[in-house]
Amino acid sequence: QVQLVESGGGLVQAGGSLRLSCTISGRTFRTVSTFVMGWFRQSPGKEREFVAATRWSVDSTYFADSVAGRFTISRDLAKNTVYLFMNSLKPEDTAVYYCATGYRFGSTDVRDFESWGQGTQVTVSS
Repeated sequence: QVQLVESGGGLVQAGGSLRLSCTISGRTFRTVSTFVMGWFRQSPGKEREFVAATRWSVDSTYFADSVAGRFTISRDLAKNTVYLFMNSLKPEDTAVYYCATGYRFGSTDVRDFESWGQGTQVTVSS
């Protein structure tokens, strides 16, 4: 019964920045300490891969090695929104980006995330 809506994707040049947003609605377990919001991405011919995640109740985050130092994840509790700030974008960052909910902090496995948005396209040109 959870709905996730991503926005903010688009076309940018290499080295540029984008901010993705994911708004949550419906019934969730956000008061549970293990509730996690994550970002994943998928490009043609590849498996969906982990990008970043944040624990909802506490500002605690973790990232894939491929984006560490370039991407930042944050959440606005009042707006029921999680953000992915993407800086120094590279062509290999091109993918459909999805937000998702999970209950296992520290996991990078798609199988630990149960509710998914429809995705937003990010294209980085060289």
